[in-house]
Amino acid sequence: MTGLDRYHVSREPVQVLTKDQIRRALTEVRHDPVTFAPTAKHAAVAMVIADGPTGLDVCFIRRAEQDGDPWSGHVSFPGGRAETTDVSAHAVAERETYEEIGLTLGDSQRIGNLPLMPRIRHGLTLFPFVYFADNMTRAQAIVRTPEEVASVFWIPMTHLFDPGAVTQLEYSMDGDMVTLPGIRFADHVIWGLTLQLLQSFASLVKRPFPAFD
Repeated sequence: MTGLDRYHVSREPVQVLTKDQIRRALTEVRHDPVTFAPTAKHAAVAMVIADGPTGLDVCFIRRAEQDGDPWSGHVSFPGGRAETTDVSAHAVAERETYEEIGLTLGDSQRIGNLPLMPRIRHGLTLFPFVYFADNMTRAQAIVRTPEEVASVFWIPMTHLFDPGAVTQLEYSMDGDMVTLPGIRFADHVIWGLTLQLLQSFASLVKRPFPAFD
């Protein structure tokens, strides 16, 4: 997988989002209810937001390289598949986030959800949730399962909306090389499913997301 930078020109300053603006945007949106089932066909992720040095930051992980994992090596939000002991979709996101990177999340941190993503691969349905983490919770972030997670890091939210971060990558899909859009941060590229989730988030908070040709 090779990233290819596309934009190098300066752009208008990205408008900063606040916690209150995000909270209001998510609480005003109603999504069609879907019955959760504690099976491997249901999964959940946590988009965790916290205060950073220059505004809000968003937590990402880079998944470990594993044979047979369709998201091997991808940048993603913490999360995973449901287990039989999970009582709700958000319980999946919270359990997986703790198991992967040690963040303790619960009702007091959860502020809403992004649109459900049904049948993303092999019939898997994804439940995405959004959380605010305080400084103490943020400081807990550390890789706890290196066999699943290669690294954990935070990206300024303004960077995610910056057209100057737009890139593209070449990816082997079913034996053919295809060119896909992404957002570059250091040596990481956000693309695919996680990029779709960020686009959904941008739509809900009514902020322009970088255009991808």
